[in-house]
Amino acid sequence: MCIVGYKQYFVYMMANPRKTVLYTGVTNSLERRVWEHKQKLISGFTKKYNCEWLVHFEVFDGIEQAIAREKQIKGWIRAKKNELVGLQNPEWRDLAAEWGARQTPGPSPRSAAPPTTNPAAPPAQDDTIRKKT
Repeated sequence: MCIVGYKQYFVYMMANPRKTVLYTGVTNSLERRVWEHKQKLISGFTKKYNCEWLVHFEVFDGIEQAIAREKQIKGWIRAKKNELVGLQNPEWRDLAAEWGARQTPGPSPRSAAPPTTNPAAPPAQDDTIRKKT
């Protein structure tokens, strides 16, 4: 069920296939953002280091909480980030692998299950949270 005006925010972690590089980000459309990373549409860190596997994500109701969590995770040493991923994804599988058959992104999922939207639909409008660092 979709509630009009209700937004969700996601803190997510992407890894390269060898699991030697991790990227942590925040977005309000997880499926779209992961699709952008996988298609290498975003110049920068994830494109340069081939971070295309979604290995962890958390859902938040408020952007302030999501940004605070993103900053917290980014401040951690690698071992603690590895532990976080391993708690819910011990095999470090790509949680978005099932989404690969889709051509364009749809609404953000609540779980690692593939979304159920029209694959012929155009990509969602880009309203990813941008912040100055």
